[in-house]
Amino acid sequence: MAATQGFIHVQVDPDLQSMQVGSVMRKVKSRTWKKQRYFRLQDDCTTIWYKSKKAGNAQSTFSIGDVEAVREGHQSEVLLSIADEFPPDRCFTLVFRGRQGNLDLVAESAEEAQSWVNGVRKLISSLENMGQREKLDQWIWDWFKKADKNGDGRMNFKEVRDLLKMMNVDMNEDHALRLFTMADKSESGTLEDDEFVLFYKMLTQREEVLKIFQDFSSDGQTLSLQELEEFLQKAQLEQHNTHQHAMKLIEHYEPSEPAKLRQAMTIDGLLMYLSSSEGSIFNPAMQQLYQDMNQPLCHYFISSSHNTYLLEDQLRGQSSVEGYIRALKRGCRCVEVDCWDGPNGEPIVYHGHTFTSKIQFKDVVTVLGNYAFIASEYPVILSIENHCSVDQQRVMAQHLTHILGDKLLRNSLEGKRSANVPSPEDLKGKILLKGKKIDGIEENLKGVVEDSLTAEVSDEEETVEMDEENRHKDCIRRKTKKSERLSKELSDCVVYCRSVHFRGFKPSRVQSKFYEVSSLTESKARKQMKEAGAEFVHHNTRHLTRVYPSGLRTDSSNFNPQDMWNAGCQIVALNFQTAGVEMDLNDGLFSQNARCGYVLKPAFMRNTDKRFDPEHPQIREDYTPLALTIKIISGQQLPKVNLKEGSIVDPLVRVEIHGAPMDQAKQETRYIENNGFNPIWNDTLNFTIHVPELALVRFVVEDYDKTSKNDFVGQFTLPFSCIQQGYRHIHLLSKDGTSIPPSSLFVHIRIKEAI
Repeated sequence: MAATQGFIHVQVDPDLQSMQVGSVMRKVKSRTWKKQRYFRLQDDCTTIWYKSKKAGNAQSTFSIGDVEAVREGHQSEVLLSIADEFPPDRCFTLVFRGRQGNLDLVAESAEEAQSWVNGVRKLISSLENMGQREKLDQWIWDWFKKADKNGDGRMNFKEVRDLLKMMNVDMNEDHALRLFTMADKSESGTLEDDEFVLFYKMLTQREEVLKIFQDFSSDGQTLSLQELEEFLQKAQLEQHNTHQHAMKLIEHYEPSEPAKLRQAMTIDGLLMYLSSSEGSIFNPAMQQLYQDMNQPLCHYFISSSHNTYLLEDQLRGQSSVEGYIRALKRGCRCVEVDCWDGPNGEPIVYHGHTFTSKIQFKDVVTVLGNYAFIASEYPVILSIENHCSVDQQRVMAQHLTHILGDKLLRNSLEGKRSANVPSPEDLKGKILLKGKKIDGIEENLKGVVEDSLTAEVSDEEETVEMDEENRHKDCIRRKTKKSERLSKELSDCVVYCRSVHFRGFKPSRVQSKFYEVSSLTESKARKQMKEAGAEFVHHNTRHLTRVYPSGLRTDSSNFNPQDMWNAGCQIVALNFQTAGVEMDLNDGLFSQNARCGYVLKPAFMRNTDKRFDPEHPQIREDYTPLALTIKIISGQQLPKVNLKEGSIVDPLVRVEIHGAPMDQAKQETRYIENNGFNPIWNDTLNFTIHVPELALVRFVVEDYDKTSKNDFVGQFTLPFSCIQQGYRHIHLLSKDGTSIPPSSLFVHIRIKEAI
């Protein structure tokens, strides 16, 4: 049976066989913490089990599905710290999804290490290439293993009851026993193989999808080609090429060959389509690179990170090149580095005047060179906060030029008109340094070129906002603006992103150059929005603006980026290491356009002749509010959040609109008691959207608690412009932004002009 065979497309080979035998390897956490562990791939080819040789029965497991990548050799700070002890061909790193820490391992031999590296990569590839049906089969198999306590490949009724609890459903025992008895075809009192699959299908029968199917099916058995076309028109609200689309859906999703021959679709085929990426709420066309990438850089929102080197808080957290790797692999296109004088003439990176750990600047540059263009080929901006002496600035320039080579943009692009910053397309594969620059007029004054000149070398504001309760000596970093000498070598590395102090909108119109970038704290940016929102938007049609978190956010929390996008600010820098609604919005906005890290701003935010005020969007000539109707129908296999025995989720769904101030809204369904497995709501929520081009829609599932704050279950955020109408599944994400299959919501969406 498919559900009990693990990875059905993995061919058994020497690497996997070796992993199933197991290996003793060193798990490394630091230069001094290196402990032996016994690692083994379990027979299902989905789980790696390991235990300590000295810790008795202490053991752990992790799923291959949680592993994002394998890095060979000394490609982590931990393994680099023991490079003199173990050769690179025995070392490798397992990189986990989300914010989970890496696993650094040292094998007993190079051959053993290579076997594990190859084997894990094969398993990851197999998982990524699974279809929707195979993923569901795998999920069923995982539950079967969890419920089969004695490992005999059978489940008695007690194990089934325990399984239902684990699967987040509080089912009537008589009903569960009736399903169990119906599935037990062998009348053995246990379920095995196909009997378990039958039980699962009865348990998960989608009555709400069956009703939709029967509404369009004349015989209740199949949808003819004409009936499927009618479904696409009336239910999915499609208007074009529905005949061709219906034929394509049958060919691609219908599992029954006889139905295919009759050009018909069964309920299984319809469910497969609705559960696929094509049946998702997110329009697949918008997940491709669909936007014009030839406009000036200031015409795009740019995925941006703050204090990228930090993995934790701003006071005592760990600094690591891993922060850059994670951000860049998520499509981030603007990373920040705080540079300070370090020992032995080597600049270091850390959060100055705090207890965060320190890393070397050259290691950051090396990682940037290796990872900048893996997720996206479009330009990366390296935002420098420079606190170094002239000598160490020269070392910084040396590392940038030598390590990055041609990737570092050193000169303006030839043949490009000088009235605007070049486009993402023009700057493909290039790294742009953002920092202070010696003014060209001063530099060549009287024909004398000096080694260095006096300049403000630090990019950020000189003070942080403070209040009485936050005046702790060791907990707030005060930034003082100092005039220090700026190295000509470092200055020469800055081309199109010259950092300047924000002078105000009127002086900027007259004096500012197109290549100048201002950085504002969140509070200063908010003040400008309230006082002159339309002016702020207009300023950002011509100049890049970077907004960064207040210095009071010592816990690495984030501000709401939507406010800044509403003003047209392009570089809205967030703490990527901190999960929450702010990063959900950031991930949602940049989930479109092939996740390339650049999203074209709406036309009314790019036109210098127009004045868009986010507080009063009705003045737009093309103003047409839209009515968004969302029917939350059902949920599927929601994860447990309270691990107490017997605890079952009481789920509710909240829909939030984030956008222009007048569009901000939230509504929620009622909660369903004791059912996280297949809750049915059928609740309808209505919204009016005035600026659809700026709106993001966030779906949040919570576990209702009448005595305290609801627990987070899952979420999904996407741009309003990327929504597909009709019956759609929403595949939920964890707090870390990683997928949690097969957890989903089933909804119906309708968008029309508001009356």
